[in-house]
Amino acid sequence: MLSLTEMTSAASDGSEPQGSLAGETLGRLWTPWRQEYVGSVPAPGCFLCALAAAGPEDDQANLVVHRQPDVLVVLNRFPYNPGHLLVAPHVHSGDLVSLEPGRRDGLFALVQRATDVLGRVYQPAGFNVGMNLGRVAGAGVPDHLHVHIVPRWAGDTNFMTVSAETRILPETLDQTFRKLRPFFN
Repeated sequence: MLSLTEMTSAASDGSEPQGSLAGETLGRLWTPWRQEYVGSVPAPGCFLCALAAAGPEDDQANLVVHRQPDVLVVLNRFPYNPGHLLVAPHVHSGDLVSLEPGRRDGLFALVQRATDVLGRVYQPAGFNVGMNLGRVAGAGVPDHLHVHIVPRWAGDTNFMTVSAETRILPETLDQTFRKLRPFFN
């Protein structure tokens, strides 16, 4: 078995390294197209702050499904599944630990409500609910906390994402918005 150093150096020439840290049965899925996302520099400005500052008259165009004085719910423009929501406080901070208790409670109360709405509208078999804290953890907006809520169904992922770099979504963002908005009003 190769050491980590040998595996890393073997892969640096573009060839697939032999062996694995967890044993010979561990498979690898090489996804070099993700480096563009992983290594990208975020665009200036914060889209979540811009959405919070925009007026309610722009909610449909901005895909803001629901807003409260300190928290908003927005459709993810690049959803993993239909109904993929982001719930974000209006405060611009990426630090969960220092989030004031009142804002924290409001954020997670709305996460709970949004999960309930998604369950009633889409009837998924489960949910992924989580936060990516920091760029290395996958946060596309590391300086503004937000919670992802992704409805899940058995068999909702397939070969298309890997082989064709494509997600299969059975409805448009506008259709999703129109389905969800009434349940928050």
